[in-house]
Amino acid sequence: MADVVIARLYADEAGESHFGTWEWPATETAFAPPAPPVEVAEPVPAERVLMLRTPAGWHGDLHPAPRRQLMVVVAGSMEATASDGETRLFTPGSAILLEDTTGRGHSSRTVGGEVLIAVTQLSD
Repeated sequence: MADVVIARLYADEAGESHFGTWEWPATETAFAPPAPPVEVAEPVPAERVLMLRTPAGWHGDLHPAPRRQLMVVVAGSMEATASDGETRLFTPGSAILLEDTTGRGHSSRTVGGEVLIAVTQLSD
């Protein structure tokens, strides 16, 4: 079985944010019998789930993430720029683990129309 690999945004000791990857261990599991087994990632404790909608033209200057959270783009496209200058585009189905809760943070903006994002805020 292969791990689930998604983008990660984190802060280093100097407060600079950087992109990396998060490898989420997955194993074949009988998740919903009698359906055939599927690969399931290890559970991660979470506090709450919410939906976030940003309008067309929205832009957020440098800011840290409000808490450790997993975000999945449901509709639209969002661009994020780490404080080190690297920019990545997130489109429907893209996932990112935000861990840059301290330091300079990142900036983000909608690309095109509004964006809908599913946010799972993780336990500390």
